[in-house]
Amino acid sequence: MRVLGIDPGLRNLGWGVIEVDGPRLRHVANGIIHSAGDDLARRLVALHAGLTEVLREHAPDTAAVEQTFVNKDAVATLKLGQARGIALLVPAQAGLEVGEYAPNAVKKAVVGVGHAEKRQVEHMVRFQLPGVDLAGPDAADALAVAICHAHHLQGAGRMARALGQAGRGVARAGGVA
Repeated sequence: MRVLGIDPGLRNLGWGVIEVDGPRLRHVANGIIHSAGDDLARRLVALHAGLTEVLREHAPDTAAVEQTFVNKDAVATLKLGQARGIALLVPAQAGLEVGEYAPNAVKKAVVGVGHAEKRQVEHMVRFQLPGVDLAGPDAADALAVAICHAHHLQGAGRMARALGQAGRGVARAGGVA
């Protein structure tokens, strides 16, 4: 299964694709989509076009986006929210399910600590994806989102299998499943 992770940003939108094979993770690609200028609409179009190309080229099966936090600058928060909207829209347009994760959840999944520093996240991304050549910090964050989503999906799969086995066990014992 291929997982696309997205770290939304208006100027720099990080993306990363990993391959998940059971418990094994493998790096496929990563990068940063840049938008420039003062025209917000044109910047959003650039992000949409760039992310659409990433999906076309790497054909992920699922996607995940990091949730944004509200800061003191309401205008900046609103603009970041619009970039996040593009990050949610493009995979949804391609028919993908899109997971959303808080930054602390991503850090906890990758580093083991919810308040890890950026350099710790980057270190653990490199550790979990040996040989990865990171396009930059935004791409490292996007790969961390993909890893978090992969762990979430793996956990959900284990839970579904356990519930299925438990139901069969109850049915064999003569109970109602």
